[in-house]
Amino acid sequence: MSKITALAISVSILGGIATWLFLSVGTILIWAAFVAWACFYFSGGDEAALKSTIASNIFGVIVASTTAVVILAVPMADQIGANIWASLVVTASIAIYILAANIAIISSIPGTTLGYAATFAYLLQTPDRLSLQAVLSLSLESSYLVVPLSMVIGALFAYASAKAAEVISVQTQPG
Repeated sequence: MSKITALAISVSILGGIATWLFLSVGTILIWAAFVAWACFYFSGGDEAALKSTIASNIFGVIVASTTAVVILAVPMADQIGANIWASLVVTASIAIYILAANIAIISSIPGTTLGYAATFAYLLQTPDRLSLQAVLSLSLESSYLVVPLSMVIGALFAYASAKAAEVISVQTQPG
């Protein structure tokens, strides 16, 4: 069996299981898990990719959540306008996370960007979560918690799918 066929089998089965799990739990984000899953394969689909995906995705979430906190907590929007204030804070935060790519464990700029983007997708798609109280809460309403949890689980499912594909591929090779 080809590697692609083995991947199709393993990813589809585990993707279905992940979807059932996430929908059953109800507070974790299946779409963020799939973003991390894609990041894992984009990063090489091996143990190093798992580490890089998890670290970079989490770093992106931390930077984006902190960016949201700064936008919400520092009252500059009243002086210069909400859009200008948000744009300036985002500009600075992106420069920071790209410069942080000099640190090996968080050197995946795409992985960090995906964590960053997933965080703002979560915050902006659920406006009730875009408050200082929600972001800083110790609940699964907080982007600091729900987005990385979802992405780490997604990366682990991705790793499991890669390992399962290896097993399926080897088991079906003529021998």
